[in-house]
Amino acid sequence: MCGICGFISDRDIGLEQLKIMNDTMMHRGPDDSGAEIYPLRGGKSIGLAQRRLSILDLSELGHQPMHSADRRISMIYNGEIYNFSELRKELAAYPFQSDCDTEVLIAAYQQWGLDCLNRLNGMFAMALWDREAEVFYLIRDRIGKKPLYYQVEDGNLYFASELKPLMQRPGFKKVIRKDVISRYLFQQYICHPDSVFAGVFKLPPGAVLTCSCRPESGLSLEVSKYWDVKTVYFAQQQNPVKDYHQAKSELKEILQKAVSLRMIADVPLGTFLSGGYDSSLMTAIAAANAAEPVKTFSIGFHEKTHNEAVYAKKVAEYLGCDHTESYISEADMFELVESIPRYYDEPFADSSQIPTMLVSRLARKDVTVALSGDGGDEFFCGYNIYEKVRQAQCLDIPGAALHALYSLPGVRRLHLKDRLPFPVRAVAENRNRETKVQFGAGSYIDTAVSMVSQEEASQRPVLSCNYPFESAYQISNWQLRRMLLDMDTYLPADILCKVDRAAMKYSLEARCPILDKDVMEYSFRLPHSFKYSGGIRKRILKDIAHEYLPKELLDRPKAGFSVPLDKWLRGPLKEQLLDMGSQAYLKKQGIFNANFMDTMINDYLLTGDGGPSTGANYSRLIWSFFMFQKWYQSYCTG
Repeated sequence: MCGICGFISDRDIGLEQLKIMNDTMMHRGPDDSGAEIYPLRGGKSIGLAQRRLSILDLSELGHQPMHSADRRISMIYNGEIYNFSELRKELAAYPFQSDCDTEVLIAAYQQWGLDCLNRLNGMFAMALWDREAEVFYLIRDRIGKKPLYYQVEDGNLYFASELKPLMQRPGFKKVIRKDVISRYLFQQYICHPDSVFAGVFKLPPGAVLTCSCRPESGLSLEVSKYWDVKTVYFAQQQNPVKDYHQAKSELKEILQKAVSLRMIADVPLGTFLSGGYDSSLMTAIAAANAAEPVKTFSIGFHEKTHNEAVYAKKVAEYLGCDHTESYISEADMFELVESIPRYYDEPFADSSQIPTMLVSRLARKDVTVALSGDGGDEFFCGYNIYEKVRQAQCLDIPGAALHALYSLPGVRRLHLKDRLPFPVRAVAENRNRETKVQFGAGSYIDTAVSMVSQEEASQRPVLSCNYPFESAYQISNWQLRRMLLDMDTYLPADILCKVDRAAMKYSLEARCPILDKDVMEYSFRLPHSFKYSGGIRKRILKDIAHEYLPKELLDRPKAGFSVPLDKWLRGPLKEQLLDMGSQAYLKKQGIFNANFMDTMINDYLLTGDGGPSTGANYSRLIWSFFMFQKWYQSYCTG
């Protein structure tokens, strides 16, 4: 696991400056670093730099930038190619010098060109310079496990795993994208291709940025997809698996291989174990493949109603794992708040990042690689929202009739809508065909939009808080449509970003077997009833898990845990919130609606302070605002 950065530029960026950019990501790769600059025809130069966390081939032969034997190709890379040994056998004619997967990538490109991407099974963000073709590539893995930002300015290209290196380059302008702020406040993350800065973009998952570097044609860029959720889903649906027992047997075998491949490492390895189905299944498969007890890591909470560590411990004991658990306090979580902007160097407000950082810190004391169960919910229908989506689809027609009724002029004057229970109102108001599976509190969306200043609005149209492109999926089943939408947005931009930054904070590599290429693509061949049936979510994964573990160890309601945001924002963070939400500060900042925020924050604080309820208990939006301001103070002031 590593961090990469670089440029194609005619600016005077020397090697020392490139190293400064690179060293902002030392946490991503504390074991080694490399930086090189190569001249191009026409006056530009290419700079490539990498920070290395050594996982495979710990020797100096794994140093990057790495070059092909004939020096035609230069490459920097962040990630792991799990099937590199198989590919290396196919590429036996290449004069390999190391045992690392980076050199296999170079050989694969020389043998197959960009078609090599279809052969890769792994997580990666890479930059590759082909001197002979005078073409440069930025490439991101299929589902977006590894981050990759890029910027084009004045005919120059800059890129990095994180925003920090870009902010360190000469001439970088910190212009905030005001048009993305409302969506960020509502979603709590910024989804690709957008970023918080004008002109800076995230390369989408499964995408290649191709840059022609021939001076006679100028810097020519094109972004294309080699793997796309919707396209691959429909392609795999053409070859369905109709027999449930066959599907369960084949999926189990594919999962076993996915876990086995992710246990290949030259450093200590373990698993995150929450006690839920996904992490328990990954741990069980790992334990069945391991010669020694698998190291497992869990965090617990002292509140019994929210503590799942006791279940994780029972699973670990049943599997004979070497288990480590740590009970954390509210103070343990609170002390991480100040460090969040340093490692999440773009506004990010999913508060589960905090316990994720804590379990990563615990695991890093003993291992360098940890397996996780991420992806099980999105690919196998696990989230609670999927049940609500199914119910909403069943009620859509009566909801439309109710909406038409209370929209009649005479009925509207009776304010019937305002007296409806929230779930009924949410279904009735869910009339936008492009956001059908994203129904919810319209007041939250209205509030998120109102929080942002309209006086100095961006020239761009403001992005809607929801993602208005559901019709592109052309799927009538709302549950399945929401799953695909989450694979395209929430999974890479929130869940995988959260895990990447939390683990990399402690120089820990997180690997996700369920996001294996073959697992993802096989899941698309399965009828939806194999995933959701009779109210049972993740049906097929649960049935596989029961072959490894007693049902009574796993089959229980999730205890759930949430960071005490209200308590913090109305307690130890109250003064900070008031300062960063004051009218004077906000008017000077020019991003948020100062008058609206002043009222909103004060109403929010009154609601939780024993005062009269104002109905303004928008803790998620207030936390999103607070985390944006913490980020802003870290990077955009002073």
